[in-house]
Amino acid sequence: MKIDWIVKLRHFLETTAFCLTIAGLHYAFRPDRAYEPPLVYSLLIGWTTWLIIDFGRLLLPSARENGWPTGLWGKIFPMVGIALGYGIGTTLADRWFGWSTWAEASQQQLFLSALLSAVIGIIITFYFYSARKSEVLTEKVDQATRLATEARLKLLEAQLEPHMLFNTLANLRMLIAIDAPRAQDMLDHIIAYLRATLSASRASSHPLQREFDRLHDYLELMTVRMGPRLRYTLDLPTELAQHSVPTLLLQPLVENSIQHGLEPKVEGGSLTISARCDGNTMVLEVVDTGLGFDPTDPSFTHPALPDKGFGVQQIRERLEAVYGSSGTIEFVAPHAGGTRATVRFPYQS
Repeated sequence: MKIDWIVKLRHFLETTAFCLTIAGLHYAFRPDRAYEPPLVYSLLIGWTTWLIIDFGRLLLPSARENGWPTGLWGKIFPMVGIALGYGIGTTLADRWFGWSTWAEASQQQLFLSALLSAVIGIIITFYFYSARKSEVLTEKVDQATRLATEARLKLLEAQLEPHMLFNTLANLRMLIAIDAPRAQDMLDHIIAYLRATLSASRASSHPLQREFDRLHDYLELMTVRMGPRLRYTLDLPTELAQHSVPTLLLQPLVENSIQHGLEPKVEGGSLTISARCDGNTMVLEVVDTGLGFDPTDPSFTHPALPDKGFGVQQIRERLEAVYGSSGTIEFVAPHAGGTRATVRFPYQS
C-alpha cells in the first residue's frame, strides 16, 4: 500500500494534540507535581502507539476501502498496538528520567495506569477509524456524483443527436435534388460533427478549440435549415484555444438559443459565442438576439433559469461536480432583447 505522508503527518500532529491534552488534564488534577513527567510519558506512549498501529496495519491484510485490517485482526490489532505502545513508551520514559515504573509503582498503580492508557488508546483509535470511514463515505458520494453526471451526459447526447440528425437528414434529402454542392457541404459538416461528438463522448474534457469546432459544424447545419435568418459569430482567442473544458458544455446553450430564441422569431437573429479570461476566471458566453424572456414573468420560478429542461440543469451539475461552487451559469435578459448565458469557472494557465 502506498504511504500518504501528508496523511501520516496529520495523524502525528493529531496524536500529539491528544497527548498534550492528556498531560494537561493530568497536571490540572495534580498541580502539586511537576508537569514534565506526565508530558513525557504521555507523548512517548502516544507516539509509540501511533507508530505501531498506523504503520503496522500496512503490513496486514487491509480493506481496500479504508486501509484498516479486516476480520479478526481488525479487532485484535488495535489492542495489541495499545499494549505494546504502553509498554515500550513507558520503558522509554523511564530511561528518560532514570527510574523504573515497573519496580517503583504498586500493582494497583500499574493496573490503573494501564487501564487508563487502554481506554484513551481505544478512544483515539476509534477517532481515527471514524474519521477515515467518514472520508471514505465522502469519496463514495463524490464518485457517485461524478458517475451520475457522466451518465446524464451520455443521456443528454442520446437525446440531442437523434433530434438534430433527423432534421438535418430531412434537409439534406431536399438539398440533394435542388442544390448538390450545398448538399455536399452539408454532408461534410455532418461527418465532422458526428466525429467530434464521438470523440467527446469518450472523454470528460477536451480543448476549448474542439468545443468551438463542434459548435461551428452544428451552426453550419442549422444555417442550412434557417438560411439567412441565422447569423452567428464564434470568438475564441488563440491563447485560450487549448484550455481544457468539460465536453458538451456549450452545446445545450446554443441549442436553447436557436430553438427557443431565434427559430420562433420570424426575422431570426444573430448568435455570438465567445470566450475570454477575466483574471483567474474563464468566461464563456452565448448571446442571442432572439425572443428572450421576461424575468418578471411568474411562469419562471427562477429568473436566472429560463430553460428548466434537462440540458441546462445538466450543465449546472457538471460545473458543480468539476469546479464546485466556483463553477456558475447565469442567464440575463438584456433590455435590447434576446438572452445572454454566461458560464464561469476557474482559469488555470
